[in-house]
Amino acid sequence: MNQTRIAQKYWLERAWLGDGAVSAGVSVTVDDGCFTAVETGVAEPARGANRLAGLTIPGLANCHSHAFHRALRGRTQRERGTFWTWREQMYSVAEKLNPDSYYELARATYREMVAAGITSVGEFHYLHHGPDGAPYDNPNAMGLALIAAAQDVGIRIALLDACYLAAGIGRPPEGVQVRYSDGDTEAWMKRVGDLASHADRPGQENSVVVGAAIHSVRAVPRDQMRDVVAWAQGRQAPLHMHLSEQVAENESCLAAYGITPAAVFAEVGALGPLTSVVHATHLTDGDVAVLGETGTSSCLCPTTERDLGDGIGPSRLLHQAGSPLILGSDSHAVIDMFEEMRAVELDERLATQKRGHWAADELIAAATYDGHRSLGFPDVGRIAVGARADMVTLDTSSPRTAGTGTDAETVVFAATGSDVVHVVADGRVVATRDDHRQIGVDLNRTIANLWGE
Repeated sequence: MNQTRIAQKYWLERAWLGDGAVSAGVSVTVDDGCFTAVETGVAEPARGANRLAGLTIPGLANCHSHAFHRALRGRTQRERGTFWTWREQMYSVAEKLNPDSYYELARATYREMVAAGITSVGEFHYLHHGPDGAPYDNPNAMGLALIAAAQDVGIRIALLDACYLAAGIGRPPEGVQVRYSDGDTEAWMKRVGDLASHADRPGQENSVVVGAAIHSVRAVPRDQMRDVVAWAQGRQAPLHMHLSEQVAENESCLAAYGITPAAVFAEVGALGPLTSVVHATHLTDGDVAVLGETGTSSCLCPTTERDLGDGIGPSRLLHQAGSPLILGSDSHAVIDMFEEMRAVELDERLATQKRGHWAADELIAAATYDGHRSLGFPDVGRIAVGARADMVTLDTSSPRTAGTGTDAETVVFAATGSDVVHVVADGRVVATRDDHRQIGVDLNRTIANLWGE
């Protein structure tokens, strides 16, 4: 028997539509998970419409996540150190995880993301194998655990499967890194090809993308990078890589290859509109130019970069050169894309001693449609006819947002993830304010179990 599908109607008290202004009284119709009508200047909700009070923006994209790092929050702040000492603490968590515990941790972490308005996540995945480096019976058990966790909480996932073959340039994997390595790119391509086939099954085509990642210039030999690039380009899939996060990384690359990491990636054909580089902190003028000329996106993760003492990337110079800005929460010291947006501008102020580098609209664009596009979801991130129906509604009367004008500046310079009260993804409600307490309970239990507490 045929069932009649009933379109949903929403009335948004105020909404950012990406045109430089916030509109009042926006009526939207959602059918089959997409916006089929958007009308502004509607004074009152139509009969039967869902009323969303506050300020509504498109769904947010978290373009760089390592889900298991969530277990480190608050625990790596107890002593001094550097990125490299933090990395040893991170490795201790990586040693503990198996497919079941990884699913539980990722599920709790993704629930936290959804509650903060994130509707798509780019999961930079390199924790592939068992503790001794031997593959699980299903070599993609860990990646499939991440996909299952995302599907269960209603967040889209771009699983960016990372090739990771070396501890450093010319050095084999060490310690827990044996879990990351497939041995060579031929084995990596076979495994990730099987993963992509699984993700292409019916029902997941709109919510799961399998992309590729080159972990870094230090973790994949230059002569094998082209295989990863060819795999991604052959599928027209996203390709992401860490770039120049640390000065030591640049120094080792220059010593080994005589050129910068960005130049290595350019040489192997890795840069382009489907590619995103993460951090891009310590760049030369030539690096900035090549990233801009190729249209490569630059994913900054300011809350992680300041937490680890990485430095401040040249976000505005990159943008002016032609490299779109996107954002991620990376190590999850904070999961709050509002803070990531805000930090881009505020970090530029610290670096230059001047204000006003980024307009609020530009930063919202980075956190919405530019971010979704970089993950392989180009029809997400706008409240517009034909786009997939993602809506994130903010409380505009909280202690943080009250009196701020309920405009784009409210989103970037006042709101936090705690102000998110309602989240819709693909036309389906995936989070409300009522979920926050249970999310905290689940995170506490899952992380305590992981640490044996």
